[in-house]
Amino acid sequence: SARTEESDPEYQQTREIAKQLAENGYGIISGGGPGIMEAANRGAQEGNGLSIGLNIELPNEQGHNPFIDKLVTFRYFFIRKMMFVKYAKAFVVMPGGFGTIDEAFEAMTLIQTNKIKKFPVILVGSEYWRGLTDWLENSMAAGGKVSREELQIMQVCDTPEEVVRTILRFYDKV
Repeated sequence: SARTEESDPEYQQTREIAKQLAENGYGIISGGGPGIMEAANRGAQEGNGLSIGLNIELPNEQGHNPFIDKLVTFRYFFIRKMMFVKYAKAFVVMPGGFGTIDEAFEAMTLIQTNKIKKFPVILVGSEYWRGLTDWLENSMAAGGKVSREELQIMQVCDTPEEVVRTILRFYDKV
């Protein structure tokens, strides 16, 4: 979320996740803007990793944050989303708004339909995501719209260590 302030615990948590991932050899790609995106890019630099921003042109221009090593700006969301999934080894989804949900579900849909190689999609913050995960389980899966196995495309984690461990385990690096 671009609306998350530096003083917010979610900002600090994002920064720590990105730092730990960078220390484990992962580059960090964010939307390049302020808030959570800034925290991710900042953590990448603090972990001596590559920090990439995929910015988007918006009517009220979203400026990029100062913690980016490589910035690419897009006019259209669909091209930006394509770049996110093309280079992703994991999606770490912090609490956010419509854009966050859009990008997370785009990745999960592409994984579900075997259009891209499977990678971890991690929702961070069980309390924040509980309403969504309950609805997916109790409405979509219960109604047969998705399988319970397909719900396993995403995982919920609460700590930076758990996020990093989940990604490292997926790639057999632990």
